[in-house]
This record gives sequence, structure tokens and C-alpha cells, in this order.
Amino acid sequence: MTAVGAARVASRRGVIRAGRVAGLSLLLAGPVALAFFSGGYFDEPRLWAAAVAWALVLVAALAAPVPLPRSMAGRLAVGGLALLAGWEALSERWAPLADVARHDAQRVVLYVGALVAAAALVRGRRAVRGAELAVAAGSLVVVGYGLSERLLPGLLHFHRGMAAGGRLEQPLTYWNAMGLVAAIGVVLCARVAADPERPRGTAAAAAGAAVPLSVGVLLSFSRGALAALAVGLLVLLAVDPRAAQLRVIVAVVVLGGVAAVAGDLMPGIRALEGSLGARELEGAVMLGVVGLLAVFAAAVAGRVRQLGGEQPVLARHRRVIPVAVLVLCLATVGLGGAIEHPPGAQNPGFGATTSRLGSIQSNRYEYWRVAISQFARHPLIGAGSGAFRVAWLRHRTVEDPALNAHSLYLETAAELGLIGLALLAAVAGGLMGAARRAYRRRPALAAGSLAVLSVYALHAGIDWDWQMPAVTLPVLVLAGALIGLADDPAEA
Repeated sequence: MTAVGAARVASRRGVIRAGRVAGLSLLLAGPVALAFFSGGYFDEPRLWAAAVAWALVLVAALAAPVPLPRSMAGRLAVGGLALLAGWEALSERWAPLADVARHDAQRVVLYVGALVAAAALVRGRRAVRGAELAVAAGSLVVVGYGLSERLLPGLLHFHRGMAAGGRLEQPLTYWNAMGLVAAIGVVLCARVAADPERPRGTAAAAAGAAVPLSVGVLLSFSRGALAALAVGLLVLLAVDPRAAQLRVIVAVVVLGGVAAVAGDLMPGIRALEGSLGARELEGAVMLGVVGLLAVFAAAVAGRVRQLGGEQPVLARHRRVIPVAVLVLCLATVGLGGAIEHPPGAQNPGFGATTSRLGSIQSNRYEYWRVAISQFARHPLIGAGSGAFRVAWLRHRTVEDPALNAHSLYLETAAELGLIGLALLAAVAGGLMGAARRAYRRRPALAAGSLAVLSVYALHAGIDWDWQMPAVTLPVLVLAGALIGLADDPAEA
């Protein structure tokens, strides 16, 4: 090859590499930006996000060495999601609200593009580790923004939704979604802080970031987010049963818990209550508490690294962890099933109060009852995407303006029937297969993504995370990372 030819090849490779880096950067930063547009719930930002996602698919087709999954599991996940988008779109023909069905299909089209782009671009050790850091940092940005007006009330003031009752809701505008984002951030920070291959400074920063994120989990006052966080940490310990990982988890829980309790004791921090002067004082105190505990957490992470701790823990009792996860999931879904609400009852446990965390009352069981009844009436093809909101108005027994069944699985059954459930199961099965294959080949790289997927899988079963792209897209990015790891060990 001549010198000119070699230069052209090198230039072409440089352009391709730059395209991959730019595409990956946009893929990781996009969900954070979308969070500041009500999480992408509404049409315009969601459509812009879909356009960007499919532009990234084009970038991947031109620049990525493997633009589509190679493994059967990865193809099943992507194919199942694509067919689910098509089935959603087709259901517009029998759905009672055609516009809603169309919007639902557009959302899944966005998810297909994001998963394909992630599976192609989040490949290689650096990319996977970078994705973990980016999702954790994105969680910190979103939760930190929401906390900022509580810590600096004299400088910042955000819109407050009446339905939030003082709970942490901005910028997503939904407190339970904020709790989920914070929980995902805590799990990833715990993983990064215990990863022996991370630089010391990165591990320390991750441990420190877990403290404000833990405060965010509590101030959302989301029981589901707390349960999902517990499941995520248990799964993380199951897939990485080293002493170092256990020590970091304990440190994160203890120090983050102390910071969260401190915030709960201050009305201005907990519920945005009190005079401006009192809130400014509480904000200054809380800022000091969070900062001090974050520094302490960073120091603990450094000490854990010095101690080593590569030996496994719970070796004889490791099977207890999956049992504990199962029990916790069943308890989260099942507690309160016998609670009955009188006609006209309002949503129980309202507001920024820890009394919600001790209550087992929830209107979710009414949502689920209506969804199951709707599925029983249309078991094969469902009533059409978006049909739940119509059925809810017809059959509800509580005054609650719900638009979603608060469960991805039950809403899919009600609106898309057994066919929709089968397609969703194909997506889940494909991701589980890819996760298993990735974990067998590169357990250290797969551990964080596996734990995050478990957090989302539980929470999506009890809330409407699927309808908020800014929450779902980071999870799809990590799912794409697992598909990439499962494809080829050389790529990992």
C-alpha cells in the first residue's frame, strides 16, 4: 500500500472512530437532556428523541463494527421490541383512542432505536464502563437538580405540582420516577466504588455521589423505589459476592441513610415547608451534612480498596440472596392486596411524609383490578393501546384521575392481550439470555447493568416508568451493553 493509500485508510478510520465516539456521547447524554422536558412524556420532546435515536442507528450502521446483534438472545430482544412497536401501531385500528395508541407506538419506536444504537455503540470495556459512569452521573444531575431548591431555597425556586405534595418531583415532574432514577444511581455508584479496575478517584467520587442520591430516594417518598433499591443492591451482591462489594454496599446504605434521615427531620428539606429564613438555614445545614457524609463515603471507598477484599462472602449462603429478592418482590406487589377503599376515597398516603412508607394502602390494586378485568374481556388482542384510561373511567371505584395501570405487565395484558404479552416476554427473555451470557463471559463488566435491570424490572411492574423515556432510555443503554458483551468475548 502506498503512503497516500495508508493515509486515506488512517483518515477513514479516524472519521469512523470519531463518529462512534460522538454517537455514543449523544446516546449517553440524551436521556439527561430529555429529563428536563418532563422526562419526555409529551409528544414533541419524545418525537425529537426518536429522531435522534434513529439517527444514532444510522451512525452505528456506518461506524460500528457490529451494527446489529450477533447472538440469538440479542436478536430476540431487539426483534421482540420491534414487533411490539408494530403491534402497538396496529392496535390503533381497534383502540378507543387512536391518538393515544399512535403516541404509544411512537414511544416504543424510540425504544427500538435506542436499544439498537446502544447494542452497536456500547461495545468494548471502555464503552461499557463509560456507560455505567454516564448513567450514574446522569442520575446525579437529575436528582441534584431536584434537590438544589431545597438546599439553596433563597436562590432557586421550581414549579411545584399540587399532586406532589412537597415530594421530590422536578425535573421529571413525577416523584416515583425521581425515586427510581435515584435508586438506579445509588446501585451504579455502589458498583463503581467497589470495582477494583476503576481509578481510585473515580471510585471515591462514586461513593460520595451515592449520598445525595440516597437522599433523593427518600425524599421521593416512593415505597416502590425503596424496594427496587433493596432488590438492586441484593442482586449486585449476588453477582459480585466479594467482601469489597459488600463493604461498599453497607457504607452506602449507612451513610446515605444517615443523610436521608437528616433531610427528613427538616421540614424545608422534606416538604418545602416553613419560612424562607428557616428553609435557608435548613438548606445550609443539610448541604453541610451531605457534603461531610459524601467525603466520608469517599474515604471509606479508599479504605475498602486498601483492604482488598477479593475473597467471596456468603459463599455457603449465596442462594439465600435470590430467595430474599423474590420475597421482597412479592411483598412489594402483594402487601395491601386486601385493603379496600370506600367509594370516593382519595389516593392514600398523600404528601411528603414518612408515614407513607409504613402504609400498605395504595390505589394500585384498583388500577390492577380494572386492567385484569379488561384483559379478561379481550384476552387475545387486548382492547387497544391506551384503552386502560377509558376502562378506568368506566369501572373505577375511587376518585383518581389515573391514565395508566401502574404496571407495564398488566397494562400490556389489558391493552395488547396475549400477543402483546408474548412480545414483551420475548424482549425480557432476550435480555435475560444476553445478561446470562454476558455475565458468564465478563462478570465484572456485566454486574452493574444486571443490577440496574433488576431495579427497573421490579419498579416497572408497579408504576408507569415505561411511559417516561428519560427513565427507560438509560436502562436500555445498559441493556444494549449486555447485548454487546454477549455477542463476542473479543468485543468485551
